[in-house]
Amino acid sequence: MIIEAIDITKVYDTRGVKTQALDGVSLGLEEGEFTALAGPSGSGKTTLLNLLGALDTPTSGKIQLEGVELSGLSAAALSALRLRKLGFVFQAYNLIPVLSARENVEFVMELQGVSLADRRKRASEVLERVELDGLGDKRPLEMSGGQQQRVAVARAIASRPSIVLADEPTANLDSGTAERLLELMAQLNREDGVTFLFSTHDPLVMGAARRLVRLRDGRIIQDETTTTSQASA
Repeated sequence: MIIEAIDITKVYDTRGVKTQALDGVSLGLEEGEFTALAGPSGSGKTTLLNLLGALDTPTSGKIQLEGVELSGLSAAALSALRLRKLGFVFQAYNLIPVLSARENVEFVMELQGVSLADRRKRASEVLERVELDGLGDKRPLEMSGGQQQRVAVARAIASRPSIVLADEPTANLDSGTAERLLELMAQLNREDGVTFLFSTHDPLVMGAARRLVRLRDGRIIQDETTTTSQASA
């Protein structure tokens, strides 16, 4: 199993007011899965994604990545784990505006210590894979939202992570662009074996997922392998 949450609880304390975002959630993902965490705003899906991505810590319970329990790691070890094991695609793209598309894709690999020649080669291959091979020198503000999100996907997969976590990846895209992005990620999953976990309330993403996990009020209320009609319902 690549990643697993075991009986996770998350409580936020804001000026003495406690809010329970997750309540006893357990979830495991195997290599090659294409899974959507679905639910309305406030259901806990983004909180769970952030915990699985080692961006936050649970109030109680355990998160394990490839058998390693995250709570036992130092801040430096967690940072190294995120760098080498996890790829992220954010709703707001989170590209570095002063860098070109190619440089954004290379950035994580540079932090990993990949040689210049190797990261240039890998960035070119991945940009071609996401159909942006002619736009490598463009900066984010010179690109459309869909193109920026494809750069974000390229950056996430170029570092060869164990799993890609995508938080509402289609939220800022029109339906046609969102469909093309989902087709791309499904192809990367099918042909290259990239494991994806999405948080979403978009029916398009739910329809594309092969496993659908629904949350409500911080609890899992459905977890099943899907067909397109089941996921979209």
